[in-house]
Amino acid sequence: MTTDPPGPTPTSPDPLSATSLDHLRSQFPILGTHTYLNSCSLGPLSHRAEEELGSFLHLWHTMGASAWYEHWLGRLDDLRQAVARMTGSQKGEIALSPSTSVALSSVAESVDWTRRRKVVTTELDFPTLAYQFTVKPQVELVVLRSEDGVGIDPEQFARAVDDDTALLATSHVFFTTGFRQDLARLARIARDAGALSLIDGYQGAGQLHVDLPASGVDIYTTGPLKWLCGGPGLAYLYVRQGLVTELAPRITSWFATENQFEFELEGFRYRDDARRFEMGTPALPTVHTALGGQAVLDEVGLEVVESRNRYLAGYLEDALESAGFHLRASADPRHRTAIVMVRHPEPARAVAELARDRIIVDHRPGHIRISPHVFNTTWELDRIVEALARI
Repeated sequence: MTTDPPGPTPTSPDPLSATSLDHLRSQFPILGTHTYLNSCSLGPLSHRAEEELGSFLHLWHTMGASAWYEHWLGRLDDLRQAVARMTGSQKGEIALSPSTSVALSSVAESVDWTRRRKVVTTELDFPTLAYQFTVKPQVELVVLRSEDGVGIDPEQFARAVDDDTALLATSHVFFTTGFRQDLARLARIARDAGALSLIDGYQGAGQLHVDLPASGVDIYTTGPLKWLCGGPGLAYLYVRQGLVTELAPRITSWFATENQFEFELEGFRYRDDARRFEMGTPALPTVHTALGGQAVLDEVGLEVVESRNRYLAGYLEDALESAGFHLRASADPRHRTAIVMVRHPEPARAVAELARDRIIVDHRPGHIRISPHVFNTTWELDRIVEALARI
């Protein structure tokens, strides 16, 4: 497979001091009772996120609806700004959405399918991405097959994306292999063909340091559910600034219009920033927990988060292979992330047995999926390897 390595070569030293790690771990109550290695399914709840949620509940009790104008609309803007900082973008390039499915739908309903009708994706992507286009009879969906069952060679995209392609739509990190794709190369392939790059980054942002403008991608979705430790009910949509006003979604809401509080039935005008893609009132509880989870990771720094996640994943991979387990992983360590897939004949049974020992992981067909995050320890990784060997 000929790829441009997108990530740094793993290094051996732990980038987080023992004192900093202890402080970070104290933020997450579940780490005191469980070995939690499932952040790629649901990030754990922190005290900071709980405090933010508590402040929301207090205002709901004491101010009711008036809190919207004095506080809550401002918190929506705070979250857009926090996501912009995390992704190296501008606040006007960020929209809040109820889910990735809704964010993808708003993009899909912005494309002129009479001009270009092809979407190129892969068999390794999360189904939601393909489903947006499978149900559109006017769209030709091209699904690339993985040559090694782990990743996709960028040359496969280059051969498939042509002047009839509207979207190159794929993942930053594949959810069942942990393979990290080269965003800059994918963006170039799409741009050279006159297509747009649409990246599902839900398994990327939060475990990796992301600079979206530098990558050149056009559209990127992510959210707080997993690695950002902010909970369910919300997603983030990045749309490159120069592209925002070229797209007019055919599904919309009152949050997408200028002067939304004038309530003009016949006066709809799209906002001139990414909020034109917003689909109604966001889930305020999750807005607050997302702000709390984001603050914890921002305090560590996403560069440190990525470096430590690579350190932990490398440690775990070595320990598993030394114990005789087989992994589903890229041959090139620079394409690996903190999603570690362990081959197992009965993964559901193994995950259930591990849960009885208060070790929380997940499974996908034929594999146990382990996802250490920045707050985990090598002792916890040793513990799961020993438990897997025992069962």
